[in-house]
Amino acid sequence: MTSASHYTFRRVTLDDLALLEAWQKTPHVGEWWDASEPYSEADLADIRVARWIVSRAARPFAFMQDYAVHGWEEHHFSYLPKGSRGIDQFIGEADMVGIGHGSAFIAMRMQSLFDDGAPVIATDPHPDNERAIAVYRKLGFEQVGSPQETRWGLILPMLARR
Repeated sequence: MTSASHYTFRRVTLDDLALLEAWQKTPHVGEWWDASEPYSEADLADIRVARWIVSRAARPFAFMQDYAVHGWEEHHFSYLPKGSRGIDQFIGEADMVGIGHGSAFIAMRMQSLFDDGAPVIATDPHPDNERAIAVYRKLGFEQVGSPQETRWGLILPMLARR
């Protein structure tokens, strides 16, 4: 069993770009995350998105981001109340997949976002990503529509409320 107290989040820095790119190229991440668009210095400067390296016992193993859903025109979650946040993440280290870390660190970050005043947290996995959808449901997310094509790809809209 995993304990949320064992996870730390730190902001992604320029020094992390090579690590993120390596993780994006792994088969288990690349299946759902576009490796052809690695993160850049400009991405890290985008104030709409908070990007995090997640570690356990001082070992970086995952990436997570949360973003302002109202930060882009015509975003598929722009109808949500002011202050709502979207989340995305992946576990970069293959040996950390499938043993409870994802649901534990996502829950920890969700609690922080709710504590900071987010009324709703949104996520948008690919409709075929059954593992991610199961984790989100476990964490209280509900599907709020049919799969839809967005400028970021095919998504399944899901929401969690405090």
